[in-house]
Amino acid sequence: MREQNVQIKAPNFGTAVFEIKGVAPLVIHRFSAKTKAQMKQKMETGKAASSKKNRDPKDTNETYNEARYISRDGWDGFHAGAIRNALISACRLVGFKMTLAKMSVFVEADGWDKDEPQIPLIRIYGKPVKQEDMARVETGQPYVTIRAAYHDWKAKIRIRWDGDQFTIADVANLLSRVGMQVGIGEGRPDSKNSAGMGWGLFEVVNK
Repeated sequence: MREQNVQIKAPNFGTAVFEIKGVAPLVIHRFSAKTKAQMKQKMETGKAASSKKNRDPKDTNETYNEARYISRDGWDGFHAGAIRNALISACRLVGFKMTLAKMSVFVEADGWDKDEPQIPLIRIYGKPVKQEDMARVETGQPYVTIRAAYHDWKAKIRIRWDGDQFTIADVANLLSRVGMQVGIGEGRPDSKNSAGMGWGLFEVVNK
């Protein structure tokens, strides 16, 4: 049997921190912990939801706070996966295979969510405000949605990448495209449900 020599290069990774500054509001809307608990209860009891059930009153301040990601150390953040997903999505703009990008670019967290410690967070430097908007459910019925918005915000993004796939200039330019064309959070241009509201855009400060 003929022997075959396989040569595999050692991993060649680079890491850099990029500071970004919002040029549009960053709107965050995490899945409600109360809604999740109700869904879990229905799953465990096996009872179907009743369409005739009266709605319980809602405290809009409580709904607003539930929409935020807050770290164990008390600062506000957004899901670190939002940047990674956006970087991968932006690869479509430059003809780079998204399947390769999934294995080539990673975002390192600043911390972890206080209520769901499996969620990695990027710290938001900025103050949140309660934002109330009109929206429509899938049936077309209007409702008021309560979310957290950050109007003057910054973040420091620590990115780790495969040096055999990207250079630091590639990563910086890809992140710039995320900020200008993809966006993060609610109402971003690359939203799966709409063309977005122009929210979640940013510029790379230290490119």
